[in-house]
Amino acid sequence: MATENRPPLQSTTTDNIPPATKPSKAPRTIEETYQKKTQLEHILLRPDTYIGSIEKHEQTLWVWENDQMVKRSISYVPGLYKIFDEILVNAADNKQRDPKMDCVKVNIDVEKNLISVFNNGDGIPVEMHQEEKVYVPELIFGHLLTSSNYDDSIKKTTGGRNGYGAKLANIFSTEFTIETADGKRNRRYKQVFSNNMGKKSEPIITKCKNGENWTMVTFKPDLTKFGMICLEDDVVALMKKRVVDLAGCLGKTVKVELDGVRVPPKTFEDYVKLYLPPSPDTLRIYENVNERWEICVSMADGHFEQVSFVNNIATIKGGTHVDYVANQIANHLVAIVKKQSKYSNLKAHNVKNYLWVFVNALIDNPAFDSQTKETLTLKQTSFGSTCELSQEFLKKVAKSDIVKRVVSWVQFKQHNDMKKTDGTKRGKLNIPKLEEANFAATNNSDNCTLILTEGDSAKALAMSGLSVVGQDYYGVFPLRGKLLNVREASPKQLQENAEIQNIKKILGLQHGKTYDNVKSLRYGHLMIMADQDHDGSHIKGLLINFLHSFWPSLLKLPEFVLEFITPIVKATNKKTKNVISFYTMPEYEAWKENLGHKAREYKIKYYKGLGTSNGKEGAEYFADIEKHKKDFVWADDEDGDAIELAFSKKKIEARKNWLRALQAGTYFDSKEKHIPYRDFINKELILFSMADLQRSIPSMVDGLKPGQRKILFCAFKKPIFQEVKVAQFSGYVSEHSAYHHGEQSLVSTIIGMAQNFVGSNNINLLYPSGQFGTRQMGGKDHASGRYIYTKLSPITRHLFHKGDELLLNYLNEDGQSIEPTWYMPIIPMVLVNGSEGIGTGWSTFVPNYNPRDIIANIKRLLNGQPMVPMDPWYKWFKGTIQKTASKDTGYTTTGVFEENEDNNSLSITELPVRRWTQEYKEFLENASLSGKDKDPFIEEYMAHNDDTTVHFEVIMTENQMARAKQEGLLKKFKLTTTLSTSNMHLFDANGVIKKYDTPEQILEDFFQLRLDFYEKRKTALLRELGKISLQLENKVRFIREVVEGTLIVSNRKKADLCAELKVKGYTPLPKEAVLEASIAGAVDHVDGSDETEDGSEEETIVEEEKPAVGTASKTIPGTEYDYLLSMAIGTLTYEKMQQLWNERDTKKAEFDELTKTPSKSLWLRDLDALNNQLDEQDKRDAKDEAERKKQQEKARAKGPGGGRNARKPARKAVIKKPTATSATVTEPMDTSSNSPTDTGDVKVPAPKPRGKAAGQKKAPAKNKGKAIVVDEEEDEIPSLAERMAKQSFQTMQEDDEIVELEDRLAKHNIESSPDQEEAPKKKPPSKRAAAAKKKATIISDEEDEEEIVLSDGSDFEVLAAPPEEKKKGGRKPAAAASKPPVAATKKRGAAASKTSKQTGGQKLITEVMKPVVEASPEKKVRKMRPSPFNKKSGSVLEKMNKKDDDEDEMVMGESSNEVAAVKARPQRANKKQMTYVISDSDEEQDDVDDEATEDSDFDDDDE
Repeated sequence: MATENRPPLQSTTTDNIPPATKPSKAPRTIEETYQKKTQLEHILLRPDTYIGSIEKHEQTLWVWENDQMVKRSISYVPGLYKIFDEILVNAADNKQRDPKMDCVKVNIDVEKNLISVFNNGDGIPVEMHQEEKVYVPELIFGHLLTSSNYDDSIKKTTGGRNGYGAKLANIFSTEFTIETADGKRNRRYKQVFSNNMGKKSEPIITKCKNGENWTMVTFKPDLTKFGMICLEDDVVALMKKRVVDLAGCLGKTVKVELDGVRVPPKTFEDYVKLYLPPSPDTLRIYENVNERWEICVSMADGHFEQVSFVNNIATIKGGTHVDYVANQIANHLVAIVKKQSKYSNLKAHNVKNYLWVFVNALIDNPAFDSQTKETLTLKQTSFGSTCELSQEFLKKVAKSDIVKRVVSWVQFKQHNDMKKTDGTKRGKLNIPKLEEANFAATNNSDNCTLILTEGDSAKALAMSGLSVVGQDYYGVFPLRGKLLNVREASPKQLQENAEIQNIKKILGLQHGKTYDNVKSLRYGHLMIMADQDHDGSHIKGLLINFLHSFWPSLLKLPEFVLEFITPIVKATNKKTKNVISFYTMPEYEAWKENLGHKAREYKIKYYKGLGTSNGKEGAEYFADIEKHKKDFVWADDEDGDAIELAFSKKKIEARKNWLRALQAGTYFDSKEKHIPYRDFINKELILFSMADLQRSIPSMVDGLKPGQRKILFCAFKKPIFQEVKVAQFSGYVSEHSAYHHGEQSLVSTIIGMAQNFVGSNNINLLYPSGQFGTRQMGGKDHASGRYIYTKLSPITRHLFHKGDELLLNYLNEDGQSIEPTWYMPIIPMVLVNGSEGIGTGWSTFVPNYNPRDIIANIKRLLNGQPMVPMDPWYKWFKGTIQKTASKDTGYTTTGVFEENEDNNSLSITELPVRRWTQEYKEFLENASLSGKDKDPFIEEYMAHNDDTTVHFEVIMTENQMARAKQEGLLKKFKLTTTLSTSNMHLFDANGVIKKYDTPEQILEDFFQLRLDFYEKRKTALLRELGKISLQLENKVRFIREVVEGTLIVSNRKKADLCAELKVKGYTPLPKEAVLEASIAGAVDHVDGSDETEDGSEEETIVEEEKPAVGTASKTIPGTEYDYLLSMAIGTLTYEKMQQLWNERDTKKAEFDELTKTPSKSLWLRDLDALNNQLDEQDKRDAKDEAERKKQQEKARAKGPGGGRNARKPARKAVIKKPTATSATVTEPMDTSSNSPTDTGDVKVPAPKPRGKAAGQKKAPAKNKGKAIVVDEEEDEIPSLAERMAKQSFQTMQEDDEIVELEDRLAKHNIESSPDQEEAPKKKPPSKRAAAAKKKATIISDEEDEEEIVLSDGSDFEVLAAPPEEKKKGGRKPAAAASKPPVAATKKRGAAASKTSKQTGGQKLITEVMKPVVEASPEKKVRKMRPSPFNKKSGSVLEKMNKKDDDEDEMVMGESSNEVAAVKARPQRANKKQMTYVISDSDEEQDDVDDEATEDSDFDDDDE
């Protein structure tokens, strides 16, 4: 064979390459190309696959020199080191087989190139292997792929695994000798292998003593195969280090000798000490976790280091066992470091760079990356043991210097990251919206000023100013809102914040640099130009905080930080045009108080924002820039402490005390040129912090936050008893209560005050009409404010009595009287509806309580009895709320469920408070799904919920139910939540924040305050009644004297008459007035300001019952007797005198009764009224619930689909005989209401006229009428003519009682009417009476019958739709949201003349319906014009115009008594009739009609 002639194999790749010969032209044979090698040949040919490289390597490793561990660069051959290590590990493995082994001896004879390893453990069995027919020692050491470790079902903690180890040492040795003593068989065995295991001697077997056991391997490495001629020092040092390793791993029970001398370490802890300096400061934390794991941790120098062993094998590259230990330590330290440096983006691998870990582990059946066994790859779950580090060990590590080193590294990294965004003093910058100074970043840059403005509008004002001072030394840059609070920001936030990066670049700031001067900056001054309100102060504070956090040295430089102030109020003298500017509100208030009446000589304009000033004013400001420029100055470190106090989260308690110390009237004097930083913080910024706190924490008195109070104020002011759109109402609130924040926030607050689902309000102050949110998503599923409506709830006025409003302290802002400091309800609303919020320094949470419990406790206090402790209570909640056993201030709310053991299911019918249905559904969904680390704990669930109730059916297996019960069903299914009363912070009546421990404490504080207010209310009512009685007495006397002629009133000067009244002893009662300067843009005080010829506004006197707070209250001269002189001439009669006298007696009786009534009785009366309202509400709720259940049962009875496709039987129309007064009988009109666009609108459906006459009909201009509601409970609807005739004898309206139809319909915003189907045409009359009235009965979805009396003389026909046809046009009908008030009816007189006077020239409906006597030769057609009330809607009269011209004319036949055929119409359940009366009093005003538009819901019709 060809292989027999091959040269012998060599150990290196180059040696095995045949000598270079001239390439043969003959191609290689198949045998030469494809070869097969024996395993021994393959090992020698490719040794790196088995023992690693056989080339020399330069590497830095630990070696044993001079009896110590030394780390240095060495040159060694990994393959040689590996064959030595295999023999050494085999000796150590014997300790696992024979625990009695206590000695390992290693000899390295460099001169003889001889290495021997001896151990005294159990010897190798000297026995013939029956299958292989060789002795076991020869099988183990002389045959490849032999081992005792192949059975993986047996867990072993030895190093051998693949059956190569010792055989590799034999193959790469020139001589290999195995000797062993088998004490069990009393045999000693010796055998010698040579020539790379190519030759072997016959084994020599002799006898040995019983119990004599040992094994020794001696070999001479084949140095030529490793490119060596002798054992070099570096290799020997590395081998000796492995012997020392063995001593540390085996521990005290095994004595390890090297060249006849025992090596030092006796334990693994001693072994670790060999690596670390002996200094006492050296960190060394050791723990013997268990019998398989020993751990020690020290500190590395920025690079992770490890020394590890697996079953005595040195894993010099680590592996999964090292990661297992190191990750536990690193993760613990990450948590510690993040507490110290909260926003550090720290990862475990960053911490590991500072760890030096020593690990000695015994692992079952270890697996490595290769035969060299440098890295353990076995998964942690297969280790066969765990290494859970103790908390004591981790605490020691956390207290070590490792944490300091990591924190230092974090800070260093953050510093470097921040430096990446540093600015430099270079040329122009390309930053959007930046207006650079021309001399910025030049030699004159220290004289340049950068103006940072609050928004783009403020930038525009600054640019106006630059027209005066120029742009050479001034640059402008607008800020987008508020700057980030950098003191609490993460490095990532800082790096990604474009605003901060821009400021750094514009100024040229370099992170971490200390500035002694501004020469290196692009600008030498930083000027802040913000609004003069609280938010403007906050922006200034945030910029100062930014500089103090990173460059505190800049704050110490004089005139570096500046601010530009602008007036907040300007007073312009109407005559002289002189302007006085005020920079703080206290300054303005003091000036106005001093002027008194003279304040009316000034026109006042408020400048709350920089955008209020125009360009001309901006130029004026900069023309006198020294007056408007203020310099921030640094006095000492107290300034820095003040800045830190305001912005650091570490100063929470100090900040609370800071806010508590705020005194009313605190402000900074704008006349000061220099502003110390501490004064800015303590006199200006503190006002923002307090305002922020007030926005977040409610008042104990009324339970409202300022935003909620503004809403309630405007709801009372309007008042909104009719429904209004939330979006429109929010605009009204913004206008009338000086609301300065976003409208969306205001809409959300309105919605929150109207919500009434479980967990929201116990008493909603606003009524929710539309989708205001449900318990499905905790109210987040509410509709947009554009689509929903609200109004005051009926109960609200019983909570907030109108009689208390004159006693409240109303605020004043922008010259506008706004909401009071707090309202005074009759019970503490903060307990009724609860509250929560987070503000500066404080947060609060108050649960809801039962209003009846509160009322009962108030009555107890009024009767001098002790209160009963109250527990939280939530309306509609069907679960339980119980006090937590472990906490006095805690409560546990529990849902409701029922267990069905038969089918292992739960029926959950209530969730705990504030656990929303959708959220819980998602929880059940996740519980039914399996994941990587979890199994589902339910099989499936079914949901039967609606918007108000909860019902989940949860189905489980028997095992799942058992496990859930074991854990606890309530806990497993999250059917509990907790409420706490330990954080009830509220503002008391004096505006001081206070912590309340119990609800009873809140009630006690409220009780005394409320009782005092009842005394004040009684006093005010008595004063008012006395004043009214006095007025009445004077009026009676005045009328008597005028009637008797003793007092001449006519043809006299007012002054003379007033003088005579004074002489006669009449009581002067002048009008009270608010003497206020004319306010630019004021909406409350000024009803209208007439301008004089020169353009100046006249002074305005606003009369009010009670002067607003903050204004000068005086009486108006010359009005002392207006209450007498303004009486109408018609009142100067004896009848009027008698009436006034009776009124006076009534008032006196009321006065006497009130005088005798104690204040407590007034309160009890209000509480009883509130209780009645709660009872009424409960009845309505019970009725609604019963109706809802009835509907559900009805739907279930109809089966799937809820009866949606079921057709109702058509309602039959009954044909009535005409009465004596009826001319024609028409069909009942089939109408439906339209979708309203404004709540409160009543959609008036109208008939669809037939014929060409419908095309040009005109609607009445201003028709007056009253709505008469007639209940109709019958299933059958009478004919129109019968109802009209019936009504004609029953109702008659006086002219002064008729409401204009235009105003009425516009008020209700009629937008659309449904199209009506055609009906047969009526026979035309020969003649009709002029201006005759006709009644039309309309069946609406409002369940009322409306009667419309048409008096414009127009003829039209009332049509009924065919029962089977569908409507073709118009909007989708929907029920109107509310109904107009019912008008009172009066008896009609019998005489025609008297009737004519009563109706103001209008004819009665009976006259209209009588047969016409005179015949007309022609048919007359009356055209109707389009409705002027809503042009965009599909209203009735407008739709009449849209009929085709070819339709028949609508006419009435002469003296016709024919009855139109009545068609059947679909039956409509429980419909009531509505009656409207329409007159033609102002029909002629066609132009006015054309201009009519929708009225706003917020017209000041109440003022």
